[in-house]
Amino acid sequence: MIDGLVAGRLYGDAEQRIDKAGKPFTVAKVRASTADGETLFVNVIAFEASVCVALRALLDGDSLALTGSITPRVWTDKQGVTKPALDMVAQRILALSAE
Repeated sequence: MIDGLVAGRLYGDAEQRIDKAGKPFTVAKVRASTADGETLFVNVIAFEASVCVALRALLDGDSLALTGSITPRVWTDKQGVTKPALDMVAQRILALSAE
């Protein structure tokens, strides 16, 4: 894992889920731009209550920055092209709503 900072825009709405032990957590997707202008999707999971609340308060397209542990991975689109993605366990959030 890598400690990192990701800034981008919320893609869709964050969702609260419950684990097998009955503890809530939140999942979200963030669309971030790379240095060469490509789009990179970050799959976010948060367990910290304050981060979960902040993520769920945001709307699709709101700007945010997250810090936490990052794991790089690759996925394949419908055309068979491999693309990079990141999985992040978010520890802190800075969010700016579009309002």
